[in-house]
Amino acid sequence: MFRQIRSDIDTVFENDPAARSRFEVIFTYSGLHALWAHRVAHALFRRGWFTLARIVSQFSRFMTGIEIHPGAKIGQRFFIDHGMGVVIGETCEIGNDVVIYQGVTLGGTGKEKGKRHPTIGNNVVIGSGAKILGSFKVGDNSNIGSNAVVLREVPPNSTVVGNPGRVVKQNGERVGRLNHHQLPDPVIEMFRDLQKQIDGLQAQLDELRQPVSGGEVNK
Repeated sequence: MFRQIRSDIDTVFENDPAARSRFEVIFTYSGLHALWAHRVAHALFRRGWFTLARIVSQFSRFMTGIEIHPGAKIGQRFFIDHGMGVVIGETCEIGNDVVIYQGVTLGGTGKEKGKRHPTIGNNVVIGSGAKILGSFKVGDNSNIGSNAVVLREVPPNSTVVGNPGRVVKQNGERVGRLNHHQLPDPVIEMFRDLQKQIDGLQAQLDELRQPVSGGEVNK
């Protein structure tokens, strides 16, 4: 247990340059408190003490602003940065070395039974405000941009942005863990493509307007 707690604290230092001391991390990091409370709630949930597990979960939500259902499965070295407004559903599964930022929702899309929340692979970064909704997998080493709305499976080594979420980078150079604000913007890329097309059409028009032999101009 103490080894696990030490790993949790080390994970904070690895992902947050603002962390100054272990004392500060232990007593002031709400993401850490929510994770520790979830471990207690999840242990109760697995033993069938569902109501008691929900009470622990709701108390943690009240204290931290982070809602993690007791049934959710969370891997090693999980880090929630700031964390206010984070929601993680009952059948959600999170791999190892995952980082999520404030306002993230890992939820379902309706009232379906069974597995209804996403599975997050290893080494995934989910930017602030992102919504991942449905029973599908986000592949290993992927980045989900801030405020993206992801409704379908994400291949490994991908970068997803936009609403609805679109894969804009796959198997390319990986974006840094703390540079989630620098992810590509597909809307800007679309405008750039349109501008190239307009420039090409303008060039063709300019050629048609050039004087021809005899001093006449094409019309």
